Amino acid sequence: MEAELDKTPRKRQVFFLAMLLFLWEADSEAIRYSMPEETESGYSVANLEKDLGLRVGELATRGARIHHKGSKQLLQLDVKTGNLLLQEKLDREVLCGATEPCILHFKLLLENPVQLFKVDVQLTDINDHSPEFLDREMILRIPESAQQGTMFPLKSAHDFDIGSNSVQNYTISPNSYFHVATHNRGDGRKYPELLLDTALDREEESELSLTLTALDGGAPPRSGTITVRIEVVDINDNAPEFLQSLYKVQVPETSPINSLVLIVSARDLDAGTHGSVAYSLFQGDEVFQPFVIHEKSGEIRLQRALDFEATQHYIVEIAATDGGGLVGKCTVAIEVVDVNDNAPELTMSTLSSSIPENSPETVVAIFSVSDPDSGDNGRMVCSIENDLPFLLKPTFENFYTLVTERPLDRESRAEYNITITVIDLGTPSLKTEHSINLLISDVNDNAPAFTQMSYRLLVHENNQPALHIGSVRATDRDSGTNAQITYSLLPTEDPHLPLASLVSINADNGQLFALRALDFEALQAFQFHVGATDQGSPALSSQALVRVVVLDDNDNSPFVLYPMQNASAPCTELVPRAAEQGYLVTKVVAVDGDSGQNAWLSYQLLKATEPGLFGVWAHNGEVRTARLLSERDAARHRLVVLVKDNGEPQLSASVTLHVLLVDGFSQPYLPLPEVAPEREQGDSLTVYLVIALASVSSLFLFSVLVFVVVRLCRRRRAVPLGVCSVPEGHFPSHLVDVSGTGTLSQSYQYEVCLGGNSGTGEFKFLKPIFPNLLVQDAGREVKENSSCRNSFVFN
Repeated sequence: MEAELDKTPRKRQVFFLAMLLFLWEADSEAIRYSMPEETESGYSVANLEKDLGLRVGELATRGARIHHKGSKQLLQLDVKTGNLLLQEKLDREVLCGATEPCILHFKLLLENPVQLFKVDVQLTDINDHSPEFLDREMILRIPESAQQGTMFPLKSAHDFDIGSNSVQNYTISPNSYFHVATHNRGDGRKYPELLLDTALDREEESELSLTLTALDGGAPPRSGTITVRIEVVDINDNAPEFLQSLYKVQVPETSPINSLVLIVSARDLDAGTHGSVAYSLFQGDEVFQPFVIHEKSGEIRLQRALDFEATQHYIVEIAATDGGGLVGKCTVAIEVVDVNDNAPELTMSTLSSSIPENSPETVVAIFSVSDPDSGDNGRMVCSIENDLPFLLKPTFENFYTLVTERPLDRESRAEYNITITVIDLGTPSLKTEHSINLLISDVNDNAPAFTQMSYRLLVHENNQPALHIGSVRATDRDSGTNAQITYSLLPTEDPHLPLASLVSINADNGQLFALRALDFEALQAFQFHVGATDQGSPALSSQALVRVVVLDDNDNSPFVLYPMQNASAPCTELVPRAAEQGYLVTKVVAVDGDSGQNAWLSYQLLKATEPGLFGVWAHNGEVRTARLLSERDAARHRLVVLVKDNGEPQLSASVTLHVLLVDGFSQPYLPLPEVAPEREQGDSLTVYLVIALASVSSLFLFSVLVFVVVRLCRRRRAVPLGVCSVPEGHFPSHLVDVSGTGTLSQSYQYEVCLGGNSGTGEFKFLKPIFPNLLVQDAGREVKENSSCRNSFVFN
């Protein structure tokens, strides 16, 4: 066993600590009370509250209870009054047998705080049993040659009472031959012997009948009787003699039934029937002793199982009787050897099935252990698993307290299965295990935790109201209401952000919704904090950052900054006929309110009066001559440039350019009447109608021609052709700076002068400046009869 204990050095064994505690508490005496047996139930033994010096009601507030070894409750504690009451009538002979004094050991257990008191109740014997002989009659065969003073053993009576209430004296009915002598045994019991006073004469009286009376010491005394029948026989000179007057033997308590205990032997020197010996148990103890002897062989065998815990020693008297009636005696002292046949017992006094987490040292259970074996067989070691956060603390005698070693965390482990192991030191050792299932109840000690510290949500502009744009999620390691989470929008630090009108959150699941349509051009992104609060007490919370990014949709068409389309008079670009191929006529400047590829602009020539004469660069909107000009080319040209973005769907805008070919900037020219767009549209319509209706009657053609002529007459007062006039305040302030629009591939500067004598308010581009581009006719400057009043620079 020692080797086995050495293999588990880490196991929490509290045996030695318990022994030290027991030695320390050995001087503390128990509170002892005495009461007679057979007292009626409900009897008040004592008032523990008064005897222990406790305050009134302290037994109730501290959870007092009576602990008694065994399942039967003998005493009951009234915690309100402090009285220790008798639960039922007690029989000393049943509880203690022949043991004296008969003391019942109790423990008074106070749970809060833990405190134990010894309480001993001694049961005093009353004379409630009479002496009893097991047989109604015994026969003695006495030879007539017996001498005066010869003693003959008699059977003794049994009395369940003890002390003075047990058998104290024996008497025999008056006669002329015998009297009785009462003797003490070594164990305190008394036995009778018959003494011969007068010699017997078989011829005068061959048989006598006497009454043997056993008296106890009670008041009044009780008695029991047996008839002693004496037969006078012929002379038998020698009585049987045992080889030993005292036999000693040890018998293990686990010996099987009918096993051999001992063989006794007696011899008789007589011959014949007077020399034959018969063995028997003497003193009438056959019923109470678990042994039987063979009449012929003298073998003593076990007839009932032994129990060391009940009886440890037996004194058996053996009688050897010859055929002549003479008797020889010997004594057999049988010692029952303890065997480790009882496993330790664990009695639970207090048990908690659930304790809250984060609590300091907490009592989980209070229990006691016991082992009825003796020596090492009865010494015990109590332990639990060494990987659990619990400790076993000895408190009083064999009482232990199971407490928490440190505050427990339910989120780490919510349930413990604790096995208490009690092992004795016998060989082989026996053990008892008791399992405790302990639940850890939740305390709100964990705040909700978001799955991300920050969330980035993307939403396209022009969304539908109440659109689900994303979710936030938080978890709480607690349980029950402590883990129920409510989501909310936290106040924003930006006072200009109308958060309440932009988004809302579902308090139950953290889903976020856009309350109205968002506009990328007005608000590209915004951020706010979301809170998660549990339902514990006190409530705990946490927060996370949510950033909403508005994605651009292609919802803005390109806007042309130059040439302006809402002027009172259209712009006319002047191109010298001497311009070479690639001459920069003008530049179409446009912007797009969108971003990214939605704002990538491309330019193309949609319509031209003379295709092939002019071209538009797709990336920067520059309009240049595609070939050399000639005298045959018309003087006036109309160009339609289409500006498209790169979005999906693709949006576009168109601008109309008017180009006038001149011989040179130094030669004044008269503005020619401009053909109104309506006229050009009519001419075009006439051409298509003529082609489509070639087969129509000439009358219909004549009507169409008349219609065209009438429209031309109505345009006689058309506005004279001139250069671009710029109305005051035409350029919006937010569109003047085009350097940051990203729609121009290069920077261009134009120096513009407004002629003061021009009847039409001429708007002339006097000097274009192109980086890394040779300007044709650079030495030629055109100044038209006036100085520049205003200058506009486009970068």
